Amino acid sequence: MRRGLIIAGLALALGGLLAGGCATTKVKRISPDSVKDLSGNWNDTDSRLVSEEMVQDMLNQAWLSKFRRKEGHDPVVIVGRIHNLSHEHISVDTFVNDIQRVLINSGDVQFVADAQQRESVREERADQDVNARENTRNAMGQEVGADFMMQGSINTIIDASGDTEVKFYQVDLRLISMADNRTVWIGQKKIKKLVEHSAFRP
Repeated sequence: MRRGLIIAGLALALGGLLAGGCATTKVKRISPDSVKDLSGNWNDTDSRLVSEEMVQDMLNQAWLSKFRRKEGHDPVVIVGRIHNLSHEHISVDTFVNDIQRVLINSGDVQFVADAQQRESVREERADQDVNARENTRNAMGQEVGADFMMQGSINTIIDASGDTEVKFYQVDLRLISMADNRTVWIGQKKIKKLVEHSAFRP
């Protein structure tokens, strides 16, 4: 009797392993530019579209032409801190990289590395000073300083009732003069998403 129970238990365990082994995961590659809103949270599409729209607005304002007339060259810009003040995890680094990409590709401004990137470059420059041939060394103290710094924040408001919620995102960016702390541009982008959760979930 006991032997029979043991055999039956082993059979059930083996059946469970076989059933688990039959489970499959399907993966389908999609275009990085495709729009897929699954959870209603901030995603890569929001990051890309917001950065493109806000940077374009910034470059179309009067501060840019005024600076060029006064200084005779394109402004040098650096992206500072973008604070995530929302209720959810947002990859701020991805958003900053999107902003940097649009700024550089615009051809309207010059762009310098952020604090972390500069530290790495300075370490390499110090290493060159000791180990590189003299005619290939890059000297210390020749960095280009930024004329303007961009700062900002991402905020959210959630309004929920039952299985329905509205997610409101507000992105605020500002461009600040490094010379005198004047704010020369303020941009704002709002996103509102209606999210309906199914009552029947698998």
